[in-house]
Amino acid sequence: MPAIVLIGAQWGDEGKGKATDLLGDRIDYVVKFNGGNNAGHTVVVGTEKYALHLLPSGILTDGVVPVISNGVVVDIAVLFEELDALAARGVDVSRLRVSANAHVITTYHRTLDKVTERFLGKRQIGTTGRGIGPAYADKINRVGIRIQDLFDENILRQKVEGALEQKNQILAKIYNRRAITVDEVADELLSYADRLRPMVADTALELNLALDAGKTVLFEGGQATMLDVDHGTYPFVTSSSATSGGAATGSGVAPNRFDRVIGVIKAYTTRVGAGPFPTELFDEWGDFLTEKGAEFGTTTGRKRRTGWYDAPIARYAARINGITDFVLTKLDVLTGIESIPVCVAYEVDGKRVDEMPVSQTDFHHATPIYENFPGWTEDITGVREFEKLPKNARDYVLALEAMSGSRMSAIGVGPARDAIVVRHDLVG
Repeated sequence: MPAIVLIGAQWGDEGKGKATDLLGDRIDYVVKFNGGNNAGHTVVVGTEKYALHLLPSGILTDGVVPVISNGVVVDIAVLFEELDALAARGVDVSRLRVSANAHVITTYHRTLDKVTERFLGKRQIGTTGRGIGPAYADKINRVGIRIQDLFDENILRQKVEGALEQKNQILAKIYNRRAITVDEVADELLSYADRLRPMVADTALELNLALDAGKTVLFEGGQATMLDVDHGTYPFVTSSSATSGGAATGSGVAPNRFDRVIGVIKAYTTRVGAGPFPTELFDEWGDFLTEKGAEFGTTTGRKRRTGWYDAPIARYAARINGITDFVLTKLDVLTGIESIPVCVAYEVDGKRVDEMPVSQTDFHHATPIYENFPGWTEDITGVREFEKLPKNARDYVLALEAMSGSRMSAIGVGPARDAIVVRHDLVG
């Protein structure tokens, strides 16, 4: 049975939760392999809407084992808050597994994230201030705290003390903030240990054994391709590997075990935070997409920047990730637009560029070259078969497929759980 990687193909917020939910009871494990609580999935189940930040969206599907693997940074207080909120609504959260090797977000990570971002002024990156970047920096600097450290108090206090020796100097002497004590950090983390212990496992071993046993495992990426620390619009990126390659390093499952890579992509484009965005709209159409698409961050509530579909970015994502199937979401948002522009290339310094420029400077100054496609006015939220979509809607999807580097295997036509048109099986 397959190991499937599911990633965002733009700047995030593409609707990965809907794609995960589409696979439903055909999935045995859903693995979050990167990021932290700096991104969110909104999943609509009937009349219920669930906003997930740290947990894999598979936790909402009966029988699925949700896994937070080693590539994630975990704010344990947020984890427990999210679990408690779901349990209060009748969701079974007892199946959750958490990697012993996942790193922990601490008080000093959140503090440093916020004060550093403010210090940058007009050069701000657009971080959520939740300590994600500083936690990953500590991981790379080999001074991080891991989940397993909470179960050895002596080791934990030694590691916290070592981390604070430098961080308190920075907080006090550069940012004029009070020093953080070892006890306040260690005592908070130790208070989580008893509740956390039953969830902790060797998740890499469990996932490999599950695949050996013929189980289907879905690897669900947080953030998205254009926010990947290596392949995104650096430095306006996240601090982890959000592309399909990150699924291997972030889970302990070898890349030769992956059978399919599903890229989730909106029928238009959005991003949150600073950084280049060639098709960004500043007119009434930008407002139209924002309001009709409810483009406000699941985690932060921030208004998203909106723009038309960008085919060079789609091709880039298909190439970087090895995308076998796209899931196109929010096609219904475009209903009512008479003529829909699609960016098919860029103009850079007076020359046409068909692929994403290698230089960040060129990408920042790239002007989109648009091709316009006829729109439709019919309500498509109740359509479940591709042939029953309005002709112009079908033509739009097929045009995007031809220019995006992989097939459009499913199309989201509304916010409801079942509001999706399937053209090709995503598992078989």
